[in-house]
Amino acid sequence: MTTANPSAHRQAVVQRVADAVWQACAQQQPLAPFGDELDSLGIDAAYDAARLLRQRRQGAGCQVLGRKIGFTNRAIWPVYGVYQPIWGAVDSATVQVSDHAKVTRSLAGLLEPRIEPELMLHLARTPAPGADAQALLRDVDAVAHGFEIVQSPFPQWRFGTADAVASGSLHGALLMGPAVALSALGPDPMRALVEFGLTLCRNGSEVDRGRGANVLDGPLQALAHLHQSLAARPADEQLRAGEWISTGTLTAAWPVAAGETWTTTLGGLPLPGFTLELTA
Repeated sequence: MTTANPSAHRQAVVQRVADAVWQACAQQQPLAPFGDELDSLGIDAAYDAARLLRQRRQGAGCQVLGRKIGFTNRAIWPVYGVYQPIWGAVDSATVQVSDHAKVTRSLAGLLEPRIEPELMLHLARTPAPGADAQALLRDVDAVAHGFEIVQSPFPQWRFGTADAVASGSLHGALLMGPAVALSALGPDPMRALVEFGLTLCRNGSEVDRGRGANVLDGPLQALAHLHQSLAARPADEQLRAGEWISTGTLTAAWPVAAGETWTTTLGGLPLPGFTLELTA
C-alpha cells in the first residue's frame, strides 16, 4: 500500500519515535526496537527524532553543552551491529565536571548502563566548513578525560543503527576531569592524541586497555568525521565555539553496577587518570 502523503507519514513516525524514547527513559521502561518503521525512512529520520528529543529537553531547561560521538571504536561495531559512528547531544543535566579527577555518580534513571573511558576536546573557535583533522588543531584549545555512561532503552542492548541514533545516541551521562591546554601536549599534539595509552580498572583490577588510535584513528580524526557528517545535515546544529566533544570509547563498553569504583590511568598525555564511584 502506498502512503498518500509520504511527508506527513514520515513526520508522524518521527514524532512517534521521539515520544516513545522520551517515555521509556522517563519511566524507566524497556522499549522494543522500532525496526522497519524507522529503518524504512533512513538514518536522517532517526536524527530528526533525536532533534525533537533534544528540543524537548531544552524546553525543560537543559542547556546543550556539546556532543558525544558514538561507535568511533571499530572494535565494538560487530558487538552491537552498528557499523558507523553516530552522534548525540550532551547537556547541563547529563554533564558533570570535577577539578579533582574524581566523581561520585548515581546510576538512578539510567537503563542498562555501561561505562566508556573517553577523551574530550574543547572548541575555542567555530570550525571552518570542510576543516579536516589537521585544520581542527587550530580550533581546539583544550582536552580532558573522563567517562561517558551510555544507556540502552532497548533490552539487552539489541537495536539497529537508527534506533541508537533516535535514542540520543545512547547517551546517559558525561563525567569529566580537569582540562589541560592543547599546547601542553607538546610539539605534535595530533600524534600525542593518537599514541597515548589508557588502562581501565574496576575495583582495582584491570579489565581493559585502549589507545587514542582506537577512535577513528585518533580523537581529532573523530572530530573531523563529526564535522563533516553535520555538514551533510544542515538542519542540525553545526559545531560551534564553546562546545565540548566526547570522541568515543577507547575500550569496550563495560556494564556497571552500584558499589563499583572505576579508575583509569593514562600514559603519554599530561592528564590525570579518572576515578568514578557509582551509587544506586
